[in-house]
Amino acid sequence: MSRYRTLLAAVPLTALLVTAVAGCSSGAGPGEGSVVRGSAPAGSAPAPAPGAPFWVDPESDAARQIKLWQGQGRTADAQVLRRIAERPVAIWPSGDDPRPGIRKAVEGAVKEKRTSLFVAYDIPHRDCGKYSAGGANGAEGYRAWFGMFAEAIGDAPALVVLEPDAVAHVVDGCTTPEHHDERYQLLGEAIERLKRLPRTKVYLDAGNPSWIPDPHSLVEPLRRAGVEQADGFALNVSNFQTNAAVRAYGAKVSQGLGGKHFVMDTSRNGEGPLLDDRDQAWCNPPGRSLGAPPSVSTGDPLVDAYLWIKRPGDSDGPCRGGPSAGTWWPEYALGLARRARP
Repeated sequence: MSRYRTLLAAVPLTALLVTAVAGCSSGAGPGEGSVVRGSAPAGSAPAPAPGAPFWVDPESDAARQIKLWQGQGRTADAQVLRRIAERPVAIWPSGDDPRPGIRKAVEGAVKEKRTSLFVAYDIPHRDCGKYSAGGANGAEGYRAWFGMFAEAIGDAPALVVLEPDAVAHVVDGCTTPEHHDERYQLLGEAIERLKRLPRTKVYLDAGNPSWIPDPHSLVEPLRRAGVEQADGFALNVSNFQTNAAVRAYGAKVSQGLGGKHFVMDTSRNGEGPLLDDRDQAWCNPPGRSLGAPPSVSTGDPLVDAYLWIKRPGDSDGPCRGGPSAGTWWPEYALGLARRARP
């Protein structure tokens, strides 16, 4: 099995990043309300946490909210929200042409000698038409989109989480059978295109342990989608499963894939999942908190990184009083930050 296409891609994630700096069950998408922010002058972003060499967007929604609350005299709340604003969070480029937002992020990251973190989320028939519905207009539209995505990254160091929900929605039957072959083909092509980039790592989304209880049922679909050519797979995107549960689940998926590594979304799993109202436990559940800060120092040989893939404070959808999927919800963000453990 050939896991990498270039000699550079064979370098472990931790080494690469250090070099760079020397749905229905996930509510994944940013939705139509998302906005990709630009970069600020070099040196204006907070210093990254130890072990997290990713770029911190100085104009994120959380950073902007801090300025607003400071102007309103809500200084204590503004201080709490720094727990989000000062951490690297993935950017979800949107629109028919994702290049402008990606280029701004890459420019900011390169100036600060950091790595950009992105989510590619535009697969046709996205989210089965639910809260994060949308995506490219057919196969050719998607090919053009991920081609522009890759073009905008270029030679810069980057990590891309590819298509949250896409494989899991095939496994759970939400994506109808007539779209399965096309989806596998498009995911494989997207991985192949992104892996041509000399300094880009790609992790294909694989859902979470609450969504697809049997990890072995993901193995063949992930293979069909081209995970063997990726750097690994991603788990818990936009969900709330605990680190322990995700690690154990990921180890079983990895075993089925011959030892593939994975990354975990820890953006909102500090309190674990909501235990009641299971059908809607993924959608703006109350009482949750930020999880482990982003880091490539995980202490687990299979876990390449803890990442904040879901942007903490973005709504999962119009449930429990939330705005549309991907819309910034400052009071929910404040709750996540306030309940975060040291």
